[in-house]
Amino acid sequence: MTQSAPPIGSASDSGQSDADIAAACRVLARETDGLMQMAAALRAPARDGDETPPLGETFTRTIAAFSTLAGRVVVTGIGKSGQIGRKIQSTLASTGTPSVFVHPSEASHGDLGMLQPGDAVLALSNSGETAELADIVAHTRRYGLLLVAITTRIESTLARAADIPLIIPDAPEACPMGLAPTTSSMMQLALGDALAVVLLERRGFSATEFSIFHPGGRLGTRLRRVADLMHRGGIMPLGTPDTSLRQVIMEMTRKAFGCMGVVGADGRLCGLITDGDLRRVLDRDLDRTRAAEIMNTEPLTTGPDVLAAEALRLMNARARPITSLFVLDGDRVPVGILHVHDLLRAGVA
Repeated sequence: MTQSAPPIGSASDSGQSDADIAAACRVLARETDGLMQMAAALRAPARDGDETPPLGETFTRTIAAFSTLAGRVVVTGIGKSGQIGRKIQSTLASTGTPSVFVHPSEASHGDLGMLQPGDAVLALSNSGETAELADIVAHTRRYGLLLVAITTRIESTLARAADIPLIIPDAPEACPMGLAPTTSSMMQLALGDALAVVLLERRGFSATEFSIFHPGGRLGTRLRRVADLMHRGGIMPLGTPDTSLRQVIMEMTRKAFGCMGVVGADGRLCGLITDGDLRRVLDRDLDRTRAAEIMNTEPLTTGPDVLAAEALRLMNARARPITSLFVLDGDRVPVGILHVHDLLRAGVA
């Protein structure tokens, strides 16, 4: 007769869970320690007699070179370093630094043709002795392409060949055997992120540019502009300062935005009337009361180029959130109206 496994939540299961959590925390602690060592290395000054160039110095040289590059950053690496390299390349490309990933083995079989004059190569290898990188490294030397290496060993073949060696601290791997790339991979990834973000800031890369490279998914939705979602033309509920209260009610009922914009003779928005404004004055004469008498002369508005997410923030910023925003051009002329339901349908809210 076979014994059944102890039920989940039993004492033995709880003990194993505690051990698992403790192991996971050790991994995170070691990787965090590696990142802190790298941050310290970025700040550390040069020391007399030290053969390893300061990481801060080589990092700033890399930024200067990449920010003025005529071509692209060609990222390469194999194994775990290659997988980290693909992510770094993707981040560079999506934040405004033209880049491609070239697999070193494919480079040896024709893809070296992807490297063009003006390009720079960013090669990743923890040991700096990755044999598969030999052909691509030799190609950079033959054609005078800038070679930047991310590695842990200044005496390695890759570091010696590089124009700029980015030497990251040789921190212990989180793997209990000290073999599986864990801490080293995390440090490579973080340094790549640092390169991408600093280059982004140097270029003044804007949210508008970011949205061009991220049109899809949740991120693309949040980067949509008010102009993409607003209602235009005759659907906008509009009147003049002389519009009667009765006509205001009819216009708001027809257009169903819960408000009506008031425009002057110059076409500019000069006021707004909401459902709440109407309820407060329903005891007045509907035909003699004019829009100018009850309108809010300082309504909250937005512009067509504002991010939809920012428009939502404006709607929710007040103690009593609003549901509609008039969209004005630079001369305060209404060009559209945005309802919170438009944001909900688009997935912004």
